[in-house]
Amino acid sequence: MFPLKDDIPSSRLPVVTVLLIVINALIFFWEKLNVAGFEATIWKWGLVPYEFTHQVELTPGMDVPPFGNVFSSMFMHGGFFHLAGNMLYLWIFGDNVEDQLGHFRFVLFYLLVGVVAALSFTYLFPSSRVPLVGASGAIAGVLGGYLLRFPRARVYTLIFLGFFVQVVRIPALIVLGFWFIIQLLNAGASFTVAATSGTAWFAHVGGFVAGFLLFPLLGGMKKKAVYYD
Repeated sequence: MFPLKDDIPSSRLPVVTVLLIVINALIFFWEKLNVAGFEATIWKWGLVPYEFTHQVELTPGMDVPPFGNVFSSMFMHGGFFHLAGNMLYLWIFGDNVEDQLGHFRFVLFYLLVGVVAALSFTYLFPSSRVPLVGASGAIAGVLGGYLLRFPRARVYTLIFLGFFVQVVRIPALIVLGFWFIIQLLNAGASFTVAATSGTAWFAHVGGFVAGFLLFPLLGGMKKKAVYYD
């Protein structure tokens, strides 16, 4: 399943969502153009769990404070498709979550769930020496908040059935519920290798759960949800 858009319009301009997308895109292009080199930039600004838990720098000259890397890693991406996939999900679901929370609380929510996601992975894999980068954990939190508030929303989703491709409207409960189950299954399957390579599935799980729990605490359930058939 490949989501394209939902059917719930925002009542206000999603300024923060758009700004986050622009910032992430600009930082990615900066990564690519940085004179230090793409890989060196990832190592400097990504979150290396071992560095965070042991308070050491594995690479000389990459002297960003470890907790600073928790935040900077949320805006780094390892490739164009990594960036594009994350920003698509943020664009589809972020505007409605921002609409419910308001601009300021949405910024706070986004950063908090992103931190929880990064630290969840770091807690489980404290000796990992692979840089953790990407907005996926924070966006997973956005999905958790969206699912809690709009389970009956319809998501226009691209479905691939062999050689046939079709766009169907599917309840958010199914789309995002299926997404979360996939994260859980992959997290369990990759537990023994997650510290050395691959996708940080546990960061996605941690971010999603954090979003599900923090969204109502920040007042996300107070504003009435409006559905359109």
